[in-house]
Formats: sequence, structure tokens, C-alpha cells
Amino acid sequence: MSQYNAPRRGSMAYYPRVRAKKETPTIKGKGTENKPLSFLAYKVGMVQVKGKNTHKNSPTFGMDTIVPATVIATPTLKVFGVRAYTKREIGIEVLSDVLATNVDKFLLRKINNFKKPSQKKQTKENKTENKNEKKEEKNDFYTLEDFEKEMNDITGFTLLVHTTPNEIGLKKTPDVTEITIGGTKEEQLNYAKEKLGKEIKFEEVFNEQDFLDVKAVTKGKGFSGVVKRFNVRSLRPKNKKRRVVGSVGPWHPHTIMFTVARPGQMGYHNRTESGKKLIKISTNPEEVNPSNGFSGYGIVKGQYALVYGSIPGPAKRCIALRKTIRPAKQKGVQLEAVEKIIKK
Repeated sequence: MSQYNAPRRGSMAYYPRVRAKKETPTIKGKGTENKPLSFLAYKVGMVQVKGKNTHKNSPTFGMDTIVPATVIATPTLKVFGVRAYTKREIGIEVLSDVLATNVDKFLLRKINNFKKPSQKKQTKENKTENKNEKKEEKNDFYTLEDFEKEMNDITGFTLLVHTTPNEIGLKKTPDVTEITIGGTKEEQLNYAKEKLGKEIKFEEVFNEQDFLDVKAVTKGKGFSGVVKRFNVRSLRPKNKKRRVVGSVGPWHPHTIMFTVARPGQMGYHNRTESGKKLIKISTNPEEVNPSNGFSGYGIVKGQYALVYGSIPGPAKRCIALRKTIRPAKQKGVQLEAVEKIIKK
């Protein structure tokens, strides 16, 4: 009888396969441009896009081709704070935050006990002056001008932002995250001064034909067996059990190793897909809206973007976008311009 050989089932690159801690993804961007390096948006659904293929080595070069694309709702981000980082003995830590005074009322539904800078100043003045509290007062900053005095100790700045799903009729409670800024720390501080309490638009961060990295929490599947979870081969009908692992390990070591496929949680994981091409940015949602709306989402309102291919997560899921950090080149069909959007 011939011996059966096959590679292992399932990948150890995604381990442990547990549920995501939070549904709002966080992503770090890389770049030297003095602007935000990432953005938060919401997944809508998928459509088909028609255009001419400009890939010279493709068999359909110069022909009209239909490709799948994902619609992403891109409402503006509002900056409600600036965060400074400093280097300590144990690594880089948060030095302090500066919060805006004109805060959106829906942000209070997300952050409990939100204190404005005026409220924080009152608590600072009421502190008793002693040796222990003098050290704390030295590290408490309440204005952006205080950051300029401590630029030698600061390593960089980030923006505290929240989404505006109420503008597109999705929900009231926003999603809060922290986005990085490109450039030197002096340029980062100048940009933070300009944007504190204001909005950031999608076109300020990305342009058409850019390659993006998309991070989101995938669809949850619940508790699944090894056949569905790891694509383990089903056994012969002669066996007592068919949808199980044939051998879970040797007699010794007297335990089941972590590399063996076991049933458990499937889906609702943090996943990042790289090299997604941004096909189109538009403010006319009638181009993509089906007559009955998108399944699980509804009617698109406001600005939207089209991304080539599929992205993780169900409809209405919050996704994080950034410019790809690895050299990306689209394979297969390449559309230079969108001629027609085919609705479902």
C-alpha cells in the first residue's frame, strides 16, 4: 500500500484563531508626506465595474472587461485631540493629550466622562503643591504651546479622530481611533494645530489609482469543526467518525500539540489585505445605488470610493485604510478609467 503524503492543513501564520478584542481596527501608516497616513471608512457591498483592460500582457488587452469592486462609504473624520509621545526607559509612552473644545455631541455617546480642556485646567489649579505632585504637574500639558516647549523630549504626534456615521444615516455612535501623521515632529505639530477641531476628508489622504492596505474584522462564523476551519480531509465511510483528524499525535509527548487542527472559533478575526487598488472616488452615490439598496446596508449617502476586488468583513463593518507599505503591482486586469458601473 502506498504511503499518503500531504502538506499540513491550515496555516500557522494566523494563530491563535480567537475573536478580535474590538471591532474598530487600528492601523499604522508609513510615509514622509505631511498628512494623515490612514483613514476609517465603512464597507457597503460589491458591484461590477466595466472598462478597458490596459494590461499589455493580458489576453484581453484593449478589450472591454468586467471586474468586481467593493463600495466603501467614506464620511469625514473629525479631529478631537492631539497626542504626544515621549521616550522612557521602558520604551515610547504617551506624554499627554490636547483635546478640542468644539466636540461633536455624538462623541459623548462613545467616550464616558469626556473632559474638555477647560475642565481639566480647574482640576490642575486645585492641586496642592508638594514634592510628589510637582512631578505630575511637569508632565501635564493642556495647550499646544506647551508641546513646543518640550519638543526635545517628544518623539512624535498623532491625531485622535472619530468617524461621522450619522452623516450617512448609518448610526449615531462613532468609531474612535488614533491615526499617524507623516513628516518631522515639527511638521506634525503644525498640521495638528491646523486640524484640531476640524474635519479630514477622504481625498486629503488618498488619490485615485493608489494601492491600499485594508484592515478589518472578518465575518463571524461561530464554533466550527476541523473540516470547515482547517480544510481537513474527510475520512473514509469505513471509519467510525469522518469529519475528524485521523491522528491527533503520538503517545509521547503525552499531550496534544498546538499545531494540530482542533475545532473552535472561526471568523471575527483581525485580517489585513494588501495591494487593493483604489479605482474611483465620487460624491454621486446614484452611480452605485441599486434600486432596492445594498443587501444588509441600504442606500449609500454622501461620498464613496470603489476598491478593486473584495475586502474583509460584512456590510456596515468599520474598516481601516492606508497606502500600501510594500511595493504593489496589480495583476491580471488593469482598468485605467471606469466606463460603467453595473448595479445588481
